[in-house]
Amino acid sequence: QVQLVESGGGLVQAGGSLRLSCAASGTTFRINAMGWYRQAPGKQRELVASISSAGSTNYADSVKGRFTISRDNAKNTVYLQMTSLKPEDTAVYYCNAKRPTIPGYNYWGQGTQVTVSS
Repeated sequence: QVQLVESGGGLVQAGGSLRLSCAASGTTFRINAMGWYRQAPGKQRELVASISSAGSTNYADSVKGRFTISRDNAKNTVYLQMTSLKPEDTAVYYCNAKRPTIPGYNYWGQGTQVTVSS
């Protein structure tokens, strides 16, 4: 059973930084495409950043230049370094694991709250 456990959320002032972590188990982590999504109240869940098994990254326009996704395959962990945080970054952040070649291989963590105060 694949499990994804996020940590690192919290309350931070605008302009501050946080680093989210997502530890994976029950999966061959290195071959997964990993992603961070977020969902604000009343809004749809949206992709924040993703990283392929080869290390290629992709970012939402709203976070480019401020957020960095990375992975440590030895630790089965994916990170999201968030800097220059804005109140509009406030949301529940979810970790996701996919395998593009296996439809239905799509797992989510429980989410971690990030709140940015102005």
